[in-house]
Amino acid sequence: MLPAEAHESSHAMGGMVAAPHHLAAEAGREVLAEGGNAIEAMVAAAAAIAAVYPHMNHVGGDGFWLIREPSGRVRYIEACGFAGARATIPFYHELGLGAVPTRGPLAAVTVPGAVDGWRLALEAASAHGGRMTLKRLLEPAVRHAREGVPVSRSQAALTAQKKAELEDAPGFAAAFLTPDREVPKAGTLQRQQRLADTLDHLARAGLADFYRGDVGREIGTDLERIGSPVTREDLKRYAAVERPPLAVDIGVGRLFNAPPPTQGLASLLILALFDRLKVKRGDSFEHVHGLIEATKRAFLVRDKVVCDYEHLSHDLAALLTPEAIAKRADGIEMGRALPWPQGKAGGDTVWLGAADKSGLVVSYIQSIFFEFGSGCVLPSTGVLMQNRGASFSLEPGALNPLTPGRRPFHTLNPALAVLADGRVMAYGTMGGEGQPQTQSAVFSRHVLFGVPLGEAIARPRWLLGRTWGDVETRLRLEPRFDDEVVERLKLVGHDLALVPDAYSDTMGHAGAVVLHPGGRIEGAHDPRSDGGAAGV
Repeated sequence: MLPAEAHESSHAMGGMVAAPHHLAAEAGREVLAEGGNAIEAMVAAAAAIAAVYPHMNHVGGDGFWLIREPSGRVRYIEACGFAGARATIPFYHELGLGAVPTRGPLAAVTVPGAVDGWRLALEAASAHGGRMTLKRLLEPAVRHAREGVPVSRSQAALTAQKKAELEDAPGFAAAFLTPDREVPKAGTLQRQQRLADTLDHLARAGLADFYRGDVGREIGTDLERIGSPVTREDLKRYAAVERPPLAVDIGVGRLFNAPPPTQGLASLLILALFDRLKVKRGDSFEHVHGLIEATKRAFLVRDKVVCDYEHLSHDLAALLTPEAIAKRADGIEMGRALPWPQGKAGGDTVWLGAADKSGLVVSYIQSIFFEFGSGCVLPSTGVLMQNRGASFSLEPGALNPLTPGRRPFHTLNPALAVLADGRVMAYGTMGGEGQPQTQSAVFSRHVLFGVPLGEAIARPRWLLGRTWGDVETRLRLEPRFDDEVVERLKLVGHDLALVPDAYSDTMGHAGAVVLHPGGRIEGAHDPRSDGGAAGV
């Protein structure tokens, strides 16, 4: 059992940053303390976490932003890379492959989008008084990468777990194993010198250099050398974009999330469907079963709909109308579990949140998909490439077929709620299919049932489906639920198992930041992670 203080949230008036590693949260807090705004703090935290938590994210991945402005406007930034020019179905079929690999150069299928998302977010920051230099924002990341940080508990454990499938990926052993190719122990100092050089160069040359300058040239050359289908021209063509966010109204307020290619639609559907069930008590059988059954219905919609935004064939707004929600909620039975599985997904990431005294609230998510992504570390730049393209299908008629220029399905989705009582809540998590489920658990506990924020995050969670590239699809629960709840879940037909750890990494690393009407800012992060919330 964790100490009570691990469940407590932090409070501040000047600003708050929550992140799954304390050094990233501190990097953002320092920016707020020096007069930077929440967006600038988020860029500093996002860069820092690539240096200190590389098994979960890196600059070779993607990012998604929800930004609630003081005016009430909510903006969404999609920083999701597309498949490279050489990434074609015939190319993989000629190699005798029936699926895109999850590791190695052929898994590094898509352009990294996160860095250009930072650029676009900083344009928004400047419109809200942001004046911090890029050099200042990247300074903590450069320092941590150059001077080194202790290997975290989760990095050590996941490196050991996945070593066999990662150690032969180009550059991986040199970057993340010991000189004798062993797994570094937790607490061992780890440096990323090439990454430090790259970030230092970007601080002087600008973030666009990652795509169209010296850094882009080096990335393109290394990708060609290792055999990735992403080219220098792909990097030059890439740009993050703004799109309208998805939104749905429930009884307590308006919920926002990311549109396709993310599964943000599923996250909104779960809470909208659950709202219709009118459950009265938190952490009851009705609460847990209701959210699990809402998750199943939401995933069935997701798996028929979500693809590259520019290739959508469904009207997303029509799926979120009160009539559509009511009809789908009517199919949920409180006395019977819908048989499962009927679909699949996977992946992991990091979620970070920030708010400042001006009223800016940011929900941000950054990912390389599986732990350590493709495993490929580019020697000239230290960039660890994602393997998000592994979610493409090599069947031409599939919903998400591999095609040059197409964006893959993403489990990532940052969440934000504007509540009727005046609060604004940014929240999210990592954990593949667990992301929408953990969002619903945290939100429902805190907002619908009044559980304190830190406790709402720490309470026992469940996972239906996969996370982090595993193959388990049955319902898994942490062993801290009431026995009566577990027995009733079994009784109505849930195929479930209890995981051994009371606070399991399998359940993701959640966090939240809440801006209260009087200006008080509250933040909390998951005791399952190495993170925290830091305020000024």
